[in-house]
Amino acid sequence: MGPHREGTGTIVGREAILRVLETYNPSALRIATIGSHSALDVCDGAVEEGFPTLVICEKGRATPYARYFRALRDKEGHAVRGMVDEAIVLSKFQEVLNEKMQDRLRKANAVFIPNRSFTSYCDLDEIERTFRVPLFGSRNLLRTEERDEERSYYWILEKAGLPAPEKIDDPKDIDGLVIVKLHHKVKKLERGFFTAASYKEYKAKSGALLKQGVISTRDLAKSRIERYIIGPIFNFDFFYSPIEGQGEKLELLGVDWRFETSLDGHVRLPADQQMTLDEAQRIPEYVVVGHNSATLRESSLGAVFDIADRYVRATQEHFRPGIIGPFTLQTAVDKDLKFWVYDVAPRIGGGTNVHMSLGHSYGNSLWRRPMSTGRRIAMEIRRGIDSGRLDEIVT
Repeated sequence: MGPHREGTGTIVGREAILRVLETYNPSALRIATIGSHSALDVCDGAVEEGFPTLVICEKGRATPYARYFRALRDKEGHAVRGMVDEAIVLSKFQEVLNEKMQDRLRKANAVFIPNRSFTSYCDLDEIERTFRVPLFGSRNLLRTEERDEERSYYWILEKAGLPAPEKIDDPKDIDGLVIVKLHHKVKKLERGFFTAASYKEYKAKSGALLKQGVISTRDLAKSRIERYIIGPIFNFDFFYSPIEGQGEKLELLGVDWRFETSLDGHVRLPADQQMTLDEAQRIPEYVVVGHNSATLRESSLGAVFDIADRYVRATQEHFRPGIIGPFTLQTAVDKDLKFWVYDVAPRIGGGTNVHMSLGHSYGNSLWRRPMSTGRRIAMEIRRGIDSGRLDEIVT
């Protein structure tokens, strides 16, 4: 992974990360992550594979990691309860990028697992250019998750010839149901999404949400409008192993779907009750609050593997060395059983906690033991150590 221009800076070079790895004690590696999003799955999987864990927490939201899921180990070092060995509490997540904290992570022999909270709360330029801690996965792909980037995941999907919902450039061209994607004004990292089937409805709904303080004029101007795919949502939790020697390098570990507020409350109401809601309640919000597990009809598995394979190949061509480890393809399936990719997570997905301890349905069958995404990450790091190929799976 040589130095490579992406975004606004030069990404930390392979040589710099190799120098850090050379100082590590491979028998004392520790798995570290940001205390949010999917940290419990990462830590649970690490413990299952015999690694100690370290979680970077933010003051005010550290309790689950620092107290309730704290690891207790017996005299032999086996975890008998919990999964978080060490919780470091900072005033802000962003402080993990400070040189002092980086040094602490390197001294702990930490391999860092990026999640969405890491890239949302911490400056992406700094993650790319100055965070000299080995990241498991693809550092240069993290930026593709930002919709306003020129080479976003939409760009990759286009290069791979993959089906993504059609983009509508001008709200006046809305001629059927669309979803408008933008940030929530107050809950900064959440969604201020809304749907509309005409320009008139777009104006009315955006006006109401602006008045309620749910969205801002600035974010509305930068929003992405795309055709709404009517059908169920499937988040496919994949894993790509560059060091797999015998089996397929691409693995489907599991499928999840999500609960969204206040949308899921709306769909539980009969139509006549929905019609009596006042203006502030009538437009649902799309904040993801939890996940559940799902399976897919087997006749559709081939199509999903094809999409994932094409995504992997596009990342290898345009973002060398390409995707490493976990990634999630978020799809909607229409009435003709066609999958539309509307979001891509080039790192551990947000719904993998649903598979903690139990594992993923497909991953378990593939590996003949409980295999969550967190455990698969830890297993890959263990295989990297044992084969002397750890440098091929960190960036």
